[in-house]
Amino acid sequence: MFAPHYASCVQRVVISATGLREGADPESAVLTDLKTGDVFEVLEFVKGRAWGRAPGAGLVGYVDADTLSWPTA
Repeated sequence: MFAPHYASCVQRVVISATGLREGADPESAVLTDLKTGDVFEVLEFVKGRAWGRAPGAGLVGYVDADTLSWPTA
């Protein structure tokens, strides 16, 4: 795989159960369900969606950014 640069993930916690989807489209297939408290490692935020890795499931996909925690400071 060619990668012109590497990004560090930003760790977030799922605050509202959500589906990890295979594409950015909210209607794309659900790969797995993420529960409140699950860790999600964000690599990119785009138009209200977060793309990244769900380490507990070992999968990469998209979630609604509003279902993830945000830093408090």
